[in-house]
Amino acid sequence: MKTKLIPIVVALCALTASSCSIVKGLRTDGKNGPNIFSFEYQEHDTIANGEVVFHFPVAQKQADWIDTAHFFHKAHPCEPMTFGEAFTKESQTQGIVIIHNDSIVYERYWGDFSADRMATIFSISKSVTSLLCGIAVDDGYIHSIDDPVTDYLPELKKKDPMWQKLTIRHLLDMRSCLDFDDTYEFTSLKDLKMINAMARLNYGDDIMRQIRGMKFRCEPGTEFRYESMTSAILGAVIERASDKRYADYLSERVWKPLGMEHQALVNIDSRKHDFAHCFGGITLTIKDLAKIGRLYLNNGMWNGSRIVSEDWVRQTADCDTSYHGYHFNWYNINYEGYDRPQYSGYYALGICEQVLYVNPHKNLVIVRIGRSNSGPTRIPVLFEQLSEQWQE
Repeated sequence: MKTKLIPIVVALCALTASSCSIVKGLRTDGKNGPNIFSFEYQEHDTIANGEVVFHFPVAQKQADWIDTAHFFHKAHPCEPMTFGEAFTKESQTQGIVIIHNDSIVYERYWGDFSADRMATIFSISKSVTSLLCGIAVDDGYIHSIDDPVTDYLPELKKKDPMWQKLTIRHLLDMRSCLDFDDTYEFTSLKDLKMINAMARLNYGDDIMRQIRGMKFRCEPGTEFRYESMTSAILGAVIERASDKRYADYLSERVWKPLGMEHQALVNIDSRKHDFAHCFGGITLTIKDLAKIGRLYLNNGMWNGSRIVSEDWVRQTADCDTSYHGYHFNWYNINYEGYDRPQYSGYYALGICEQVLYVNPHKNLVIVRIGRSNSGPTRIPVLFEQLSEQWQE
């Protein structure tokens, strides 16, 4: 049904607008949507790294036991599988890096992927944007996350009274109540409005204009719904508050201090408007992503320097089942049905199951990059199970 309707969508778009975002998306990424290498066809800004580079050391003793450890998945709880079986060819995993006690203990790549190849991390970008928001609070650019967004985007006051009730905290916890839905599949003509809005966000050339036209489905703070427009607005707040471009601020306060090995990229809507896709458009290498995990593992400290406040990390990592376990743009493992408040990890997640997993109780950081996840288990669940049986 979905593939049969695509020509109808294209025809409708061609009739209504010569620059239809859906058509642009289909031309850019095809009917299957974006992949981890789609950035090659997008406009983007550079997130510069510095001259000083941090390298994770490789542990003398590798965690070879991982390959034969057994895990369970909900669909077949009586049929344990090994780590290798979980990452079969069907899972389309490209790379996994496991860091324990600050050293790489497991590293594996598939196909032509490598440690130096860049990949888009999709919605893990939201978690990076959350980090930058915490830094903006520490820097004094944002007075409080309980400020209304109109303190920083005053032009929205004239659009809808609800904007003045929307706070930065609502954005961090996905409680904006905006009339927006992260919809990727087209099953009927009724979905056209939502699909078009999502396409405009990902392929349109003026995101701020789209934000100004947004409506609310209910009063901010009253409901949780995961959607990317909320994080786009958070990025706009950070830029306006700091008076810095998203890529420049991220470079200055994260990429250079953390000694990233490579420069990164972030997609933008257009050269004219230069609105960063802070909700899903960051592209980087797997070990540089692991450094974000190391920063959170160390409660916001990096080699003796404070990057973000310990309180910000605590609020991110606290085991809390409210808002589906989603806080400050990170997930608690409770989202997956686990009830381990004392020992659980937390994680950032992107489509195709890009995963950045952090478990401070086991001093673990795990990163998975993949083209999709057609494998037999949820990757964050597998990493949580791995942490349960971790061997020193």
